Amino acid sequence: EKQGAEEIVYQGKIIEVVNQKVKTGDKEQTFEFARRSPGTRLIIVTPDNKILLTKEYRIEVDSYDYRLPGGKVFDRLTEYNEFLATGEDILPKAEAAAKKEALEEVGIDVETIDYISTSKAGATVIWDLFYFAVTKYTHRELGQELEHGEDIEVIEVDIDEAKAICLDGRMQEDRSVAILLKYLHSRE
Repeated sequence: EKQGAEEIVYQGKIIEVVNQKVKTGDKEQTFEFARRSPGTRLIIVTPDNKILLTKEYRIEVDSYDYRLPGGKVFDRLTEYNEFLATGEDILPKAEAAAKKEALEEVGIDVETIDYISTSKAGATVIWDLFYFAVTKYTHRELGQELEHGEDIEVIEVDIDEAKAICLDGRMQEDRSVAILLKYLHSRE
């Protein structure tokens, strides 16, 4: 399988549609995919073994959703594409972005952070989510530093409640549901 150069057919602020010629044997076809700047998600474990989640209003579900705190690694797709061209490892950038999101959405300064895994969206949608566990942190006196328009409440739940939130649909980002359940299971 041989891949040709990418042709960007649409580029917005955070999503682009790309066509790429792919040759398999003697047959050539155009492969179309969407690419979005990657994101981060945080599993934050309190000193008394509870989990910090956020409850935030999400336009895409027109409701409040329980979430793992997180956000974008790059604010603009052009920044992401420039980074990809360098060939550098993205994990340090993702970790820095995760720490920034912990500060903004949860109001904590991260002291101990560990990479858990990267979730891939699929073949036709490239949107990686980098998951980290935070096990040591300090609360900031100023609290959250929410961006304009963000409506985010920090919720502390025990392990059983975290599992219930995952399984009963209150957390609607299924990738985060899967990673959180795997993480909680690994700690049993």
